[in-house]
Amino acid sequence: MGVDHYENFPVASVLLPKRLRAPVVALYRFCREADDIADEGDDAPEVRQAALDARRQDLDRVERGENPLLPHYEAVARLIREHRLPVQPFRDLLDAFRQDTHKTRYTDFGELMNYCRRSANPVGRLVLTLAGAATPRNLALSDGICSSLQLINFLQDVAVDWRKGRVYLPQDELARFGLTEASIAAGDAGAAWGRMMRFQVERTRRLLQAGAPLARQVGGRLGMELRMVVMGGDRILEKILKADGDVFRRRPVLETGDWPLMAWRALTR
Repeated sequence: MGVDHYENFPVASVLLPKRLRAPVVALYRFCREADDIADEGDDAPEVRQAALDARRQDLDRVERGENPLLPHYEAVARLIREHRLPVQPFRDLLDAFRQDTHKTRYTDFGELMNYCRRSANPVGRLVLTLAGAATPRNLALSDGICSSLQLINFLQDVAVDWRKGRVYLPQDELARFGLTEASIAAGDAGAAWGRMMRFQVERTRRLLQAGAPLARQVGGRLGMELRMVVMGGDRILEKILKADGDVFRRRPVLETGDWPLMAWRALTR
């Protein structure tokens, strides 16, 4: 796809049931391409928005039973039709990516969670639909995991997002801890920053743990995949705490040595 990306978790790992791997890869490619339109390169916001709007229009065509105009969206059409997936989650994802082209600040946590509802939760909901496990309880648990993973990504990427002109930390919470965006610009990981990040981590961990029972609900290989995802998210949160919230000097990521620990925790917790 032309851009190298670090991902916190492997896409369609060997833990995933074989029948789910190809559709999950197709879903990832849909998300990755649209996200790159919003994030990568030097195009003006209106150019990015037009490109995303063209993809939304193709989703409308697919929903009407028509063929998409974009050649590479034929794969998206097959994914939706062959697996009888709802189109709205795909629209929600595109809406979130489009929002990134013009919205760069979030007033409070509720506003940020509304973004997560569209940028992250649809992925989990679509995977559960693919697996035939999209019960109301499972969907609610999945939302907790997906939103927390999105928040974890925001926490580890504070410096990365700043360079893109974005701040995903709620503005009212920065103010509550006596911080301004000048702290981000300066990479100032002082005491106030550490307290603020600790608050963010603890809340995000509660959300992640609230969704963790989904692994037991679905069971099998998908359940083990979910356990690894949860343990990976928790591991990144541990690293943020260990660094006292300093994500400026070294972005916390999963490294080779983390995987055996995560696997052990997934099997024993």
